Amino acid sequence: MARIVEGAIPSPNIWNSPRTYELENRAVDPDGAVDAAISALRPWTGGVVLDIGCGTGYHLPGYAATASKVVGVEPHSSLAALAAERCRGLDRVSVRTATAQALPVPDACVDVAVARWAYFFGPGCEPGLRELSRVVRRGGAAFVVDLDATRGAFGDWFSRTVPSYSAQDVEAFWSRQGWLRRELDLRMVFTSRADLEAVLRIEFAPAVAEEAIARTPGLELDYPNVLRWRLY
Repeated sequence: MARIVEGAIPSPNIWNSPRTYELENRAVDPDGAVDAAISALRPWTGGVVLDIGCGTGYHLPGYAATASKVVGVEPHSSLAALAAERCRGLDRVSVRTATAQALPVPDACVDVAVARWAYFFGPGCEPGLRELSRVVRRGGAAFVVDLDATRGAFGDWFSRTVPSYSAQDVEAFWSRQGWLRRELDLRMVFTSRADLEAVLRIEFAPAVAEEAIARTPGLELDYPNVLRWRLY
């Protein structure tokens, strides 16, 4: 039975449908725009990378290809176990079951921290930001990658699925915290309609998902994101 670390915020997609979310990970950003944007600001080559909310560890091997050490942190024990299995044999990678507000790493040991689609929605995540200030060393950087709910059909579908989400409040929060931002125009590209439809059904409320499916011909859709960062 899965153990959930106290204080974790449930993820409505990967926690309940990890196999379908794997399809989403494979589809998102085939152009590598996220990694290119991060690397342009603070490369992780030769450094220590912390992946917060790593899920099943999809991105860990990519970091490990050039980083000296990679730590994946995931509050859902079953997902963390899948991440550890995925990285078996990769000596540079370790996976820990923990939350963003209690990172299981020493002070000032991280060069690049990344939270990618890991529910850093602004107000309420102050404890996680304090932990980033503790663990990222001087000269390092922290990055948060998330959906931009203010743009495109995808943003509209998300806003209708999560009506409590206020993009204005989120932007105001990050501005107060002193983080910088840039828009990322990402894509999702699938290999089959079945995969595309399955992913939309774990991302959105049922009625919204069916509308999204009807409005998305082919195998590709736009996925507007925002990259936020702080240099330490």
